[in-house]
Amino acid sequence: MSTNISLIKLFEEVEVLLNIKVSSKKRLFEEIGLCVEDKYGVPRSETFDALFAREKLGSTNIGHGIALPHGRLKQLKRFVGVFARLKEPIQFESGDGKPVQMVFVLLTPKVKQQNQHLAYLAHLAEVFSDHLVRKKLLETADITEVLALLEK
Repeated sequence: MSTNISLIKLFEEVEVLLNIKVSSKKRLFEEIGLCVEDKYGVPRSETFDALFAREKLGSTNIGHGIALPHGRLKQLKRFVGVFARLKEPIQFESGDGKPVQMVFVLLTPKVKQQNQHLAYLAHLAEVFSDHLVRKKLLETADITEVLALLEK
């Protein structure tokens, strides 16, 4: 089932981190935590803990080098997305055994409805299932172009 909803329009904010250098999932979550702290004032440890706790329940790697980590944050006032492209792929425990090079983190306020959170995750999975979108996201060096690709 295809939707006409723009990925960017689902969120009030989408942060883009290109070619970040991390050696593990733990380091990735630390970088995401720093980004969220800098931009939204949420302590980095809260973001890290939420993402890591969710990952302990099962990998958020959806295959094709993509992961969709997500978590709920008490201090967050709105939905926030963080797209990160890694300089080098990292292991992310998945059924396909392939490392992850692109991540879209969904951070949700605890007060928002669960079904809205799940609908966003489903939409993200659909967007990243497109081979052409994945290929272009790996190749572009321009944040505006990344946002335009995610907008389609």
